[in-house]
Amino acid sequence: MNPAATTGESQQTDSEAFAVLVGARVREARQRHGIVRKKLSEISGVSLRYLAQLENGGGNISVALLHKIAIALGQPVEWFVCAEDPWSSESMQVAELYRAASPMEQQQVRAVLQPRRLADQKAQRVCLIGLRGAGKSTLGALAGQSSALDFVELNSEISTLCGLPINELINFYGQEGYRDLEHQALERIVESRSRVLLAAAGGIVAEPDTFVYLCTHFYTIWLKAAPEEHMQRVRAQGDERPMVGNPKAMEQLTAILASREVLYARADTHVDTSGKTVQESHRDIARVIDGFINK
Repeated sequence: MNPAATTGESQQTDSEAFAVLVGARVREARQRHGIVRKKLSEISGVSLRYLAQLENGGGNISVALLHKIAIALGQPVEWFVCAEDPWSSESMQVAELYRAASPMEQQQVRAVLQPRRLADQKAQRVCLIGLRGAGKSTLGALAGQSSALDFVELNSEISTLCGLPINELINFYGQEGYRDLEHQALERIVESRSRVLLAAAGGIVAEPDTFVYLCTHFYTIWLKAAPEEHMQRVRAQGDERPMVGNPKAMEQLTAILASREVLYARADTHVDTSGKTVQESHRDIARVIDGFINK
């Protein structure tokens, strides 16, 4: 017997079985929604012929087309390809409930389920995230003193790492180079410090690998504020650059905040600094930090 032929036959069988499984799940999802195949074709923009082939297990599955079908049926695309039956799987139902929960509820769930060894990875490291003007520098310095944690600004570490001020660094290396150095600086801090209060740049959440690494090794606090307060605080620092020659500065800031909110919400918790004095916000943050480092 030809081993290569046997392997090929096995792979073909696995592929065929997978196609049958996906087709059956698409059919069940459609039937659960009470949608006839022709209607699903119209909603998703996928041909009726392809849908028929797919549901019968004979379709050449395209990820892009499956994604369109998933959107039309209002189901996550992973429901059609996961190992478990999504409609009877408790773990997938729990995942759906988790996604619909508030950030505080999600934090409580993680606290219950998170293995001790993962919590130990965070040691006594805390990171403040949020847009510029949220108060990370001012409140971080105060909270570091009251919590007996070394306060570090990640951008300062990046400058030390490459020997250039941040503005020059970005001009020289570009945004991509800056993000690479940001990850390297974060790793250096984790390797050298088990007790630290870090302030990260607002855009760190937009770099998936770096943000996952941050959340794995730090307790994260999202400092929230209304867009107007972000802008007022930046101006109070004497920085008029966001407004000079840009009548849409506030509109752009609001859009950035809206686009990042879902990412910031992945933090372990948040502290809203809107309408609060520095002393009030400091007290709130210090209380949260105390809960993290004295677990």
